Amino acid sequence: MLKEDVKRYVQHHRDLGFKYRVQSGLLNNFASFAEARGEPVVHSQSVIDWAGKAPSPQQQRNRLLTVRRFALVMQTEDERHQVPPSGLFGQLSFQRCIRHIFTTDEVLALIQAAKQLPPAGTIRPATFSTMFGLLAATGLRSSEALALTFADITTDGLIVSETKFRKSRLVPLHETTMHVLEQYLTHRKRCRTKSDSVFVSQRGTSFSYVTVNHVFLALLRNLGFRKGPGHPGPCLHDLRHTFAVRSLEQCIGDSEAIKRHMVGLSTYLGHAHISDTYWYLQATPRLMSQISLDGESLFQGYQP
Repeated sequence: MLKEDVKRYVQHHRDLGFKYRVQSGLLNNFASFAEARGEPVVHSQSVIDWAGKAPSPQQQRNRLLTVRRFALVMQTEDERHQVPPSGLFGQLSFQRCIRHIFTTDEVLALIQAAKQLPPAGTIRPATFSTMFGLLAATGLRSSEALALTFADITTDGLIVSETKFRKSRLVPLHETTMHVLEQYLTHRKRCRTKSDSVFVSQRGTSFSYVTVNHVFLALLRNLGFRKGPGHPGPCLHDLRHTFAVRSLEQCIGDSEAIKRHMVGLSTYLGHAHISDTYWYLQATPRLMSQISLDGESLFQGYQP
């Protein structure tokens, strides 16, 4: 069965150290689509039909190429698997996305909107408002926040264990962030569940990334921060980019502080190399204004 092939394929990649979360979801979705058609192997036309249902050209290409790589491997075991052409949905040249850097007002509006989530009186509104607030205040990866357990919360901060790059680290929290987290934990500990996850659903179960991302995007659309499906706009990972950029803005006017800050920020974010942290930085009006002032000062002091 195709789903069994997908299961083996995904597990192989995870054994190699890849999370393979998004690809796993896509491949399982395709397997369900193909098996509903009575197809035990990959058929090119089914891949095209399924990929074409994605809301944007970029997602269509991503769907096609994800299944195509799977089909190439499966074909070595069974020649009945067909490999669709790679360029059916166009060629995509790499282009770095300009990330949305949230303003303070936007983050507060997001948290407030999360507090209004139904059903009222359940832990759901508190869970999502606290989770999104924590991501904004710490720059944690969403997977790291979802993996937090009670044992990971200490008086010194959060213990983030064995995440990307196989690194563990301590993430100190500002006293205001710790206060909000403690308020949530008081509510959380009243939930009747055996799970020790910090963030749980109203049924007491852990969240998947897909669920959290769905709620996040729905809130952004309701707030008018993002258009409908298929349109580009702010995403959950942009909270991490926002944290990095806003942190750098605090060092304006002090080049030596920036050098020290970048090393500290890289460690705080859990990066293996400081070059990984540079990827999260981009220009903002405040940073560009300071660069302009520094450039002018340098020019005025220049003596040929």
